[in-house]
Amino acid sequence: MLAGDDRSLPPRDRGPVKTFARDMVDSRRNLAGLLMPLAGLLFVSLVPPFPQWHNLINLFVVIMLVAAAAQSVLLGVRVTKQARRRFPDQRINGLVLGWYVFIRSSQIRMLRAPKTRVRPGDDKP
Repeated sequence: MLAGDDRSLPPRDRGPVKTFARDMVDSRRNLAGLLMPLAGLLFVSLVPPFPQWHNLINLFVVIMLVAAAAQSVLLGVRVTKQARRRFPDQRINGLVLGWYVFIRSSQIRMLRAPKTRVRPGDDKP
């Protein structure tokens, strides 16, 4: 499964459209990938030695959440449009593919399964 062999993937990850979507997400850096580290920053700000920083860190986390959500929506729309253009014979549900793109982009890159095949900055598939 980690190698990306289509036969061993769960049904939600199978097919050329999902492979295309994974490669599109993996070929760029996403703010949504920072959500877990931001949660850690938020917890650290709750420690008593930093009470004056708590409001500032909360504001920063909220701004990053909104920015990550906006970027994820735009990425989902872009991937869906390009997938429909590239695979015109397949029926593609934009909401399902958009959710798949969001989930993939919000995972920490090292922990993504199936493993990434492209590096950030590589040409899009």
